[in-house]
Amino acid sequence: MNVTNKVKIGVAGLGTVGAGVLKIINTHSELLRARTGTTLEITAVSGRNQNKDRGVSLEGLTWYDNAVDLAKDPDVDVVLELIGGSEGVAKDLCVTALSMEKHVVTANKALLAIHGTELAELAEKHNVSLAYEAAVAGGIPIVKALREGLAGNAISRVYGILNGTCNYILTEMEETGGEFGSILQDAQKLGYAEADPSFDVDGVDTAHKLAILTSLAFGTPVDFNSVYIEGIRNVTAADIAAAEEFGYRIKLLGVSRRTAEGIEQRVHPCMVCTDTAIANVSNVFNAVVADGDFVDSTVYVGRGAGEGPTASAVVADIVDIAMDRRCPTFGVPIKEMTPLPTASIENHVGCYYVCLTVYDRPGVIADVSAVFRDEDISIESLLQRGRSESEAVSVVLVTHEAQEAAVARALSKIENFAHSVATPRMIRIVSL
Repeated sequence: MNVTNKVKIGVAGLGTVGAGVLKIINTHSELLRARTGTTLEITAVSGRNQNKDRGVSLEGLTWYDNAVDLAKDPDVDVVLELIGGSEGVAKDLCVTALSMEKHVVTANKALLAIHGTELAELAEKHNVSLAYEAAVAGGIPIVKALREGLAGNAISRVYGILNGTCNYILTEMEETGGEFGSILQDAQKLGYAEADPSFDVDGVDTAHKLAILTSLAFGTPVDFNSVYIEGIRNVTAADIAAAEEFGYRIKLLGVSRRTAEGIEQRVHPCMVCTDTAIANVSNVFNAVVADGDFVDSTVYVGRGAGEGPTASAVVADIVDIAMDRRCPTFGVPIKEMTPLPTASIENHVGCYYVCLTVYDRPGVIADVSAVFRDEDISIESLLQRGRSESEAVSVVLVTHEAQEAAVARALSKIENFAHSVATPRMIRIVSL
């Protein structure tokens, strides 16, 4: 698209983000005109309820009950897909719009994590943009940073706090000493967590975003199915307290890195040193760190969700389209994308925090130490909580670097001890 006097926009999905986009374009129409040299005009919308009060006027806009019909409107140049979901109407809308040579802007991380490569190929075929800054980390411009700002670097690792709900829960657990269940209920009352929080607290939302970042960082097809996923439901107040004693904080991180075996993509709770930048990102904020060979580490922090930050990212993509600023969807043309082997989580090497619940009987610690010795795992430190032969006590230890498969075997053996009371808990310690 060449810069013209007007860019006509259709908005499919009038929830929090869709309404926010209308507000920004209405509020900053003159500012956006000055920055782009053109008028950004919303001409058509689609939503569930035409009569709902969204705090913004829809007067004069063409309404579509069927979002796919919006993509066929000849008075729409750019389609905003703000519906959500990896299948159904959201996907049909994007396929239709791209096939009709219309640019698409989406905030839909699930759609891109599952179908990103094929949609990018369709956009490339029809010479239009598929833009998605709002799909990862909300208001943080991490897509533009990886795709453009760090284009002169070979990226070795990208990682971050990609879900505000989980970060809020873990922050509150640390600050109040509360357990996961009660803090989750508080988060739901405050609107930070959904009624069904599974996508957030089980790590799926973070994994969707990580799959997209991996493709951007390493020029590979989006491969959500290769992401190892573990959520925060099993993190306890005792784990939070132990982490603090050892000099760590617990964060749910998405980590993607290049290894000798291939690309490692993993989402799980991590213990990170309290003096690192990411350990000090709290509450609903997100943070992303990218390691490049020439730039070293770059850190991006901001609000990862909400009407304002997410709508701001959507509008930034519209501005790029209006100014005819183009680059391949995931940083390289489809034909240049290189599928890389998946590095197995079992081969991951790192340090581990382990919490055991056992009866305090003579020889227990010796037995535990023997299991770790037999798996060639060295223990850095060990703490025992309480002392009573008739009651269970906690034994907390931190290992030196070890292979994950060896740690898993050791914990399986310990769980089968006669004096073991509960399933051992393990949290990976990440060196940043």
